[in-house]
Amino acid sequence: MAEWRRSVCPFDCPDACGMLVEVEQGRALSVKGDPDHFHNRGTLCPKMAHYERSVHAEARLKTPLRRTGPKGEGRFEPISWDSALDEIAQRWKAILAQWGGEAILPYSYAGTMGLVQRNAGHPFFHKLGASRLDRTICTPAKGAGQAAVLGATPAPDPEAVLSADLVVLWGLHALATNLHGFQLVREARRRGAKVWAVETYRTATTDQVDHVLLVRPGTDGVLAAGVMHLMVENGALDETFLAQHVEGFEAFAREVLPQFPPAVVAARTGVDEAALRAFAQAYGAALNPQIQVGGGITRYGNGAMTTRLILCLPALQGAYLKPAGGAFLGTSTSGAVSMQQLLREDFQARPTRLVNMNQLGAALDPGADGPVKSLYVYHSNPAAVAPDQGAVRAGLLREDLFTVVHERFLTDTARYADLVLPATSSLEHPDLYRAYGHYGLQRVRAAIQPVGESRSNWATFQALAARMGFEESLFRQSEEEIIDALLSGPNPWLDGADPSDLAEGRVVRLSPPGGRPPFGTPSGKVEILNPREPEPLPRPLPSHSEGDPHPLALVTAPSLYSLNSTFHEREDLPARKIASTLRLSPEDAAARGIAGGEVVLAFNGLGEVKLVAEVTDRVPKGVAVVEGVAWSAFSKGRATVNALTSQRLTDRGGGSTFYDNRIEVKLFPA
Repeated sequence: MAEWRRSVCPFDCPDACGMLVEVEQGRALSVKGDPDHFHNRGTLCPKMAHYERSVHAEARLKTPLRRTGPKGEGRFEPISWDSALDEIAQRWKAILAQWGGEAILPYSYAGTMGLVQRNAGHPFFHKLGASRLDRTICTPAKGAGQAAVLGATPAPDPEAVLSADLVVLWGLHALATNLHGFQLVREARRRGAKVWAVETYRTATTDQVDHVLLVRPGTDGVLAAGVMHLMVENGALDETFLAQHVEGFEAFAREVLPQFPPAVVAARTGVDEAALRAFAQAYGAALNPQIQVGGGITRYGNGAMTTRLILCLPALQGAYLKPAGGAFLGTSTSGAVSMQQLLREDFQARPTRLVNMNQLGAALDPGADGPVKSLYVYHSNPAAVAPDQGAVRAGLLREDLFTVVHERFLTDTARYADLVLPATSSLEHPDLYRAYGHYGLQRVRAAIQPVGESRSNWATFQALAARMGFEESLFRQSEEEIIDALLSGPNPWLDGADPSDLAEGRVVRLSPPGGRPPFGTPSGKVEILNPREPEPLPRPLPSHSEGDPHPLALVTAPSLYSLNSTFHEREDLPARKIASTLRLSPEDAAARGIAGGEVVLAFNGLGEVKLVAEVTDRVPKGVAVVEGVAWSAFSKGRATVNALTSQRLTDRGGGSTFYDNRIEVKLFPA
């Protein structure tokens, strides 16, 4: 007889949705949203609505594999776990003896967001003396920009948007990346709020708002400065808030804003003057506005500065003390669980070198300083998702690079591995989840036994620690014991939470400390002027690709049906087709003799990719859009969209610049 068990969506999304899993005879039959979860309230996104199909997919890896053919071809033979672990330990001991620990590089990111499984490798690689990975592929520029203006000020509760009379979705394709947060926005709209979206092309999200501003990629900071110029001109300022709670407005208004009158802003952003004035008027006159800042604006070379400029808008409006909270960039719940007892940085004999994950291609170059002789990849797929794919894959082809991949499926990266280890899904191991789109914490147990011979990250690192002779007691603790330790002791974030709810797998609400005012900055104020920044006053910066002669700005956007390269194992989702499609405006297509449906070649100085053209007026002239990240197995050629993206980093935070690239497109010869 089937029973229902609680779980959590493990993937890199703000929502950390509560799920119910129908289990019978050790198999997941179906999943559905948990109606008792205060944020997702019984609903799941299209990607997770049939998660059981991923868990029990025919393509699941069920046994360790050893490579038998050339790297990249995906030819393997089954081996035992003992054989795989012995080989890893033997190879690593030889590398340690000849090259030292820094010749071994772990590579992981957010294939799972569970606190134990995501961080399971940290204590092991610290003890090993391996190189450290700077995990900045997502939106650290947003965090850096937010810290520059607001410091450690906690975000408002997501439900605060329900009180707003105006909501701005800035660089946020919420239907693809924050579905349940968008449900709150839609409810605010139903109650009378006007919703604006600032985007680079028309998305499914922009179809559900009142007003859309299409901005040229990388010029959002100019747009923000132009709006503030008009707010000063219109007298739409909260003088009391500025005087009491803001540092540096006078200098900002004197030295920066006069450079951005409407005509200049319209010319640089592509937003016409009438629309710019309407937006400035609506925002300045709003009684209780909220700006929701997405990751899109931060994937440019000027991402941190753009974030700073956008966060100045609520300061001029006085919105930070209004019920909607002024701005929402996600919740920071890192303080809710002290991770040091798992991360164990003290296991390092000394801090080892730090390799930025966006520059993996450079790190794997055989001529790089400090050679990487072994790569261990877990819950990530860098051959598909890392920038400058050509450089990454060239490194993965090195015969002297011993590569181990711990995965559920034979991904693009796994095809280059010397050894592939089968990984559990989130239904097959325990973990602890916190969100970055709401204030929730949830503990889950394994809903089913591991599929085949798959092992969790923690179980694998435990076994490797034993092979390497590590004697620390941490490596002998179970996942449940680690979770118990993480939840032990007094914790103000859990004030009011019922311990039995956590123990029984129900979500609990966290209580973030602090409030406003004062703001969580050294001055206790919103810091438009921040003397600790290289640029104390925010001012728009050019993007990396400004001036690049290639005519089309490439936007590698999120998809409704995949999460980067995840979910391509599912034939019921159209992610494979979408990720192999290049969208062009009718003007750009006509200029190149492209009618739509043909195979085209997108190219720049980094590489070239075959894609299927789609001609649509939803994309402005001068922009090219690819949604999602394809696997090579389902593409027109081996290269996919990240063959066109650069290893350049953001202005602050060391983040990726996936949207800051330019290309040309031509018909592929028949």
